[in-house]
Amino acid sequence: MRVANAADDRASAGHPDTGLSERDAAILAFERQWWRHAGAKEQAIREEFGLSAARYYQLLGALIDSPAALQHDPMLVKRLQRLREARLAARSTRTLASDD
Repeated sequence: MRVANAADDRASAGHPDTGLSERDAAILAFERQWWRHAGAKEQAIREEFGLSAARYYQLLGALIDSPAALQHDPMLVKRLQRLREARLAARSTRTLASDD
């Protein structure tokens, strides 16, 4: 089940001043939401964007590296970048530990 937060309505359409497409703005708006149950987000991704979760996360990864996304919503993009870096560090730690 999806739980909306106060920022859901921002960025529902593309913004020509930042250069984001409507889909990119919609992805950022989607990422602002909180998810209560495992699997609910993946189902919503299929319903809302018609994409597999893997493809959605590929697009999101590229999007959060774009200057346009950073200009559009700096707090969200920086939070997503920090989360990605933490996941990469944790993966690297697990890989190094298993090599011993």
